[in-house]
Amino acid sequence: MTVNDRLSLSPDAARQLATATKTAPQMRGTTPRYLLRALPWVDLKSGVYRVNRRRTFVLGDDRIATHTDGGSPRVVPGDLRELPYLRDAEESCLSELANAFTEVRFESGQVLAQEGDPAERLWIIVQGRAEKRVTGRYGEEQLIEVIGDGQFFDLGAWSREEATPYRVKALTPGTALCAERSALAALADRDEGVRTSLTAYASSNGERPGGEVPVDLTAGHVGEPDLPATYVDYEDAPREYHMTLAQTVLRVHTRVHDVYSGDVDQTRQQALLTIEALRERQESALLNHPEFGLFHNVAPGQRVQTRTGSPTPDDLDELLSRVWKQPSFFLAHPKAIAAFGRECTRRGVPPVTDSRFGSPLLTWRGVPLLPSDKVPFGNGVSSNGSAAAVGTTEILLMRMGEADRGVVGLRPAEVADEVEPGLSMRNMGTDQKGITSHLLTAYFNTAVLVEDAIAVLRNVEVNNYHDYS
Repeated sequence: MTVNDRLSLSPDAARQLATATKTAPQMRGTTPRYLLRALPWVDLKSGVYRVNRRRTFVLGDDRIATHTDGGSPRVVPGDLRELPYLRDAEESCLSELANAFTEVRFESGQVLAQEGDPAERLWIIVQGRAEKRVTGRYGEEQLIEVIGDGQFFDLGAWSREEATPYRVKALTPGTALCAERSALAALADRDEGVRTSLTAYASSNGERPGGEVPVDLTAGHVGEPDLPATYVDYEDAPREYHMTLAQTVLRVHTRVHDVYSGDVDQTRQQALLTIEALRERQESALLNHPEFGLFHNVAPGQRVQTRTGSPTPDDLDELLSRVWKQPSFFLAHPKAIAAFGRECTRRGVPPVTDSRFGSPLLTWRGVPLLPSDKVPFGNGVSSNGSAAAVGTTEILLMRMGEADRGVVGLRPAEVADEVEPGLSMRNMGTDQKGITSHLLTAYFNTAVLVEDAIAVLRNVEVNNYHDYS
């Protein structure tokens, strides 16, 4: 149709006079950031948060690190100080014992140690997963725990030349490093310090020091006995948390701001998008930073291995048994939550959905599962730096708040040029090119007040699907 044949104004021509309805700039990388919303924030008047605790005796992390040398795993000698009687041993002794470990490969279902047999070897799991089982009072098998990378067994029986107190069966194929009892005996014969420490360890029944210093009390007494006198001691060097930050410099040309703002303030929109990116980085750091990240601050006794790989109701119940004092929420990768939902469906126990933070979320035992794409997933490296299979992740369970001795977020009470709590936007001036620079800074940190406020489910596999046909 030609212009002369048209009976009315064309839509294309009319569009030139219309005013478009505009949206604010959209950002694909924005997430709900449930962790930042769920954390109770403590406003610090100073830049340091000191966590004072009752004096405790907690030594080591119940793991022995290994490394690869020439394609074969080797024990890190210094990490043998995890064994209580080698804590003060000389480096030469540690190197000698480390060289005594030999590589052993095992298959799924293989029995690594039999209950009642002499504990001739100390086993260190390099890669893989195994379960400890014991015969119950009435002859039934009972599961003690599932162990994984870096964990070892059985130190007490091996050190005292006793029988293995449980049966260990491999759940997956894997690799271990083993040292014969004769290697420890030879080391003790040559080094008097090791021999003395080993004797003391054996006489104490192999108990590892741990827990809080006891308070002497008496109860249920009658008459007028002498009452115990006591006091509560504090840690000599309590942990201090300093403000960390995420920063960037936002640059906006004055010509863009002056001429092209109109209904939309260009500087404001640039700032809003940059703040979104800062908050995303903040949540990632709170989870994954090697010093203060939550995944790196889980106590040894609060680390749980999955029983079968997939996250099952039993696994989350085990987490709840570790954080049983007023648990607040689980935090997991969306794929882990989907995998948990599949396992619940398979067992006929679909989790309840509840509305939290304005969104429908799965819950287990009334505790919500918050999704976050900042949880480590499928990158071949776990949160503690050890090797992890692609397609695996971890699930956190936390208790929140200062009053409940849980996990808290930290931020300054007030900062100059503050645009959001703990976040400032400072004008740095305009340069000779007419570009105005703004310094955006987010100050933050997080603290775990006591060890049992957080637990982690490790080696969670998310790629298992079931055929219901």
